[in-house]
Order: sequence, then C-alpha cells, then structure tokens
Amino acid sequence: MDTQGHQRLQGASMGFLAGYVDTLGFAALFGLFTAHVTGNFVLIAVALADPGQTPTLLKLLAFPAFIFGVAAARLLVAGCERRGKPAVKPSYLLQLVLLSGFMVCGMLAEPVGRNVGALAMAAGLLGAAAMGAHSAASKLLLGHLAPTSMMTGNVTQLTIDTVDRLRGAADAATKARCAKFFWPVLAFALGCAAAAFAFMALGFVALAAPVAILAWHLWLPEPVAQ
Repeated sequence: MDTQGHQRLQGASMGFLAGYVDTLGFAALFGLFTAHVTGNFVLIAVALADPGQTPTLLKLLAFPAFIFGVAAARLLVAGCERRGKPAVKPSYLLQLVLLSGFMVCGMLAEPVGRNVGALAMAAGLLGAAAMGAHSAASKLLLGHLAPTSMMTGNVTQLTIDTVDRLRGAADAATKARCAKFFWPVLAFALGCAAAAFAFMALGFVALAAPVAILAWHLWLPEPVAQ
C-alpha cells in the first residue's frame, strides 16, 4: 500500500474507532463520553447540579482517566523517540490494551443497573483512558491526518473549504484539505451508528470491533514510500 492510501486508511479507520467507542460508552454507561472532553464538562456540571439524575462519580473520574491516557501515550512516545524507534504501533498497542480492558470489565459488569458498580466504573475509566491515549497519539504522531476524535473543528474546516469550492475560490490546497477532512468525519458518523446498533444487539462484546481495528493496524505493514 502506498503512503497516500495508508494515510487515508488511517484517518478513516481511526475516525470510525473514535465515533464507535464514544457512542458505545454513551449508550452503555449513563451518557458517558469517553472521547469528548467538552461533553464531559457539560455532563459533570449537570451531575453536580442534580446528583440524583446521573451517576456523578463516574462522570467526575472520567476526566482524570482521560488525562491519564494522554499522559501514558506521551510517555510512551517519548520513550520510543529516546530509543530512536517508531511509536505509532506501540501507541496502537496501548489503545488496544485499554480498550480490551474496557470490553472485559463491561462484559463482567453486565447487566449494568442504575447504580455504577466497581466493574462498570472500571469499564468507563478504561474507556476514557483509551480515548485519551487515542487523542494524544493523533496529535503527537498523526499530525498529517485530520483529528480523528474531535469532529467540531473538522466539520467547521470542511464546511469552510466546501463553501470556497462552491464559490470557485478553491485552490489545490483547499481541495486536498476537503479530502483530508471528509473521510474521518464520514467514518466517525458511521462508527457512531454502528456502535449504537451493535451495543443494542451484543452489549459490551461489541467493543471487539475497535479492538480488531487496532489489531489490524498492528499487523498492517508500513506504507511503501513513493
């Protein structure tokens, strides 16, 4: 696979993964956003104002768990750089381990009732940590791609560039940006839809899909330079 095809595949598959995990966490764990820090700030505020409405502790701890995932990914990347080794596949492995923990703890916690037990709590925090590692890896290692877990900025940029193309003011860079941002946005939306249906049908075992995506990327050969 050439470099351009590999990058397009990375962007789309990681966007699908982020949308999938975030939606499954929301559906399974009382509206928890594992990848969406902005949404969790809102949920924390609502939970503090009305503690009886949603499980407050899980929402409060999701933010530090996300930070832990970011920090773990940063230390991993720094360690790889210090040894002169590529860090992309180790970052995928870190996400795979955390997401596998999310899936296993969730499966053991089923059925999740209205009260968050220890296993359900662990599932949510591992999911948040996994997506923190995902976001950090995206920023540290995949800067040539559009962000794969923060769609607000992507949709804004894609809309600006699309308007410029429609009014005939687009240059080659604008057209390239449209392709760069379009596929992760589409894949994220498809991931959200897939997770909603998969969780309803399978429960936490549906997390096998993003785990398989990461395992596939670990196996996938590096792109051929052109």
